[in-house]
Parts: sequence; C-alpha cells; structure tokens
Amino acid sequence: MSRNPVPSRTTVLGGGAWGTALALAALHAGHAVRLWARDADMAAAIAKGENPRYLPGISFDTGIETTTDLQAALADADCVLSVTPAQSLRSVLEQVKPRMPAGIPFVLCAKGIERETGALLSSIVAEILPDNPVAILSGPSFAADVARGLPTAVVVAARDNALAMQLAARFSAQNLRCYASDDIIGVELGGALKNVFAIAAGAVVGAELGASAQAAMVTRGFVELRRLGAAFGAQPETLMGLSGLGDLMLTCSSTQSRNFTYGLALGRGESLEGRPLAEGVPTAAIAARLAAEHAVEAPIISAVAAILQGAITVTEAVEALMTRPLKHENKI
Repeated sequence: MSRNPVPSRTTVLGGGAWGTALALAALHAGHAVRLWARDADMAAAIAKGENPRYLPGISFDTGIETTTDLQAALADADCVLSVTPAQSLRSVLEQVKPRMPAGIPFVLCAKGIERETGALLSSIVAEILPDNPVAILSGPSFAADVARGLPTAVVVAARDNALAMQLAARFSAQNLRCYASDDIIGVELGGALKNVFAIAAGAVVGAELGASAQAAMVTRGFVELRRLGAAFGAQPETLMGLSGLGDLMLTCSSTQSRNFTYGLALGRGESLEGRPLAEGVPTAAIAARLAAEHAVEAPIISAVAAILQGAITVTEAVEALMTRPLKHENKI
C-alpha cells in the first residue's frame, strides 16, 4: 500500500539495472514514475515490464513511463533520482541544467569520485545545480534484489535533516526501508570507497589466498574507510552503518557485485576486456591520491590502485601488505 496519499512525480535518470530497480521501488511507494534512458529499445522494454540487458529473467510492473527525451523526463518532476555513472555525471548535469525545475531535490544514486578533479559527486551537483538541494541514496543493495521486491534497507542523506527525513519517508515501501542521515559526506564516501575494497577482496578470492585473507582484507579496508572518512569530516556512526560497513560487507562477498567480480578476474589473471563497468577502477587511483593529500595511511587503497595500473601483481601486493611494520591494531 502506498504511503503517499497524493501521487508524486519521480523522475529516474538512467535505464540500467539500478535505475530500473529504483524506478520500480518508487512505483511501489506510490509515485508516478518517469524513467529516462538514452537507448530507445531499452526504454521500450522497460515500459513493457522487462530489462533483458541488465535484469535478465526478471519481469515487473508496467506502470513506469519511459522516454529518451530529457526535457520530457524532467517535466512536472518533484524529485529526480540520478543513476548516472560517476565519471559521466558532469556531462549529464550540463544537459539537465537548462531543463531542471528549480528547488526540487536531486538525489544521487550512483557511487564514485570524479577522476579528473577528485570531487565528490554531491559537490559537482552543488556546482552545476545550485538551486536544487542534493541528497544521496546509498546502502547495501543489489539491483536484482530491489527489482524482485526483496527486503532491503538503505540510507538517504541530505545536509538538511528535514529533507533527509522527507525523502526517506517518500521512498520507503513494504520491502524497502529508508533511513535518514544528515551526514552526506560519510554516506557518499562509504559508497565510493567500498568499491575499491571489493576489488581487493575479489582479487584475494580469485588468487585463492583463503577466507582468512579475505576477512583480513575487508576488515583492514574498513579501517582505511574510517581514516579517510575522518579526514573528510564524516561521522564515525555513519561509517558503522548501512552506507559504510553494511555496504562494504555486501559488496566484498558476492559475485553480484561488479567490483568483486572484477577483482576475481584480476586475482585469476583473466582478461578484463569487455567487463561491465566497475566504478572502483577509476575510484582507486583518485582515492589513493586523496589519501596521500590528506596524509592518511591507506595501504590497501594504494595497492589496488597500483595493481590496476599494472605496477604490481596481486601476489606482490599481498606480500607487501603482509610484511608492513607491525603496529597496534586500535591505532587507526
């Protein structure tokens, strides 16, 4: 049953797996939903209740209106969910800018850090759409689970706590529970950096280094997340929650994660050509640079960046990590 007595118009930018899943979640929460996709065939398929390219085998409600016209997609919207990949967000925002209704929330649902500038995605939105409040939706969630209506919990963060509460209530439905947060930096960093650690965890598993090594990699990765989060002013409680530890646990342990499977291929020495987008790949290098700029010790992030650049092998990276000087565990 809808929690919204008056239907609201939600626009979703992006026709991939996550965009489709979020459009379905908004539909189930009682909204009129319009989805923008670049590809006309994909838009037509989603309107008919399927997305065979990104959600094969899943059929869903046909109440989503689709379009390839950005102007039409944004017309009458009172909230916009953006699932645009991090590295193309700026160019899409430039297209959105002249068409975006002022004052309505712009909710970022993709994860990452801009490669060229090191900017968090929320700051890019604030720069290009200064008249629209920005929010972040993040947390441990796979698109296929949400599309199937399986129980999922996420976080919606905005600098204005009242807006965060409003958006969390707006998108909560029977099988999607949204928590509110005013720590937009913590939620955003958790979502971006967990992809880097997922590549590391996948590489350990792919290289058959054992479950103990995988657990150590994830745990020490969380330490680095907390360190970098502290340098950016994130709240520790946020990083202990769904968008930090929760998302890290999910992404570092499942082959449903593109980043984990990318790491698996790395560890096995398989070809990486033609693999689906793994946002942790561009994020690793910029995260390593940001850690260095903030004097944050982040050996796992640095190792992943070096592996992806071809500077070292997975085996060499693990050996270097295992032979680092011993120290007290709690001195993060």
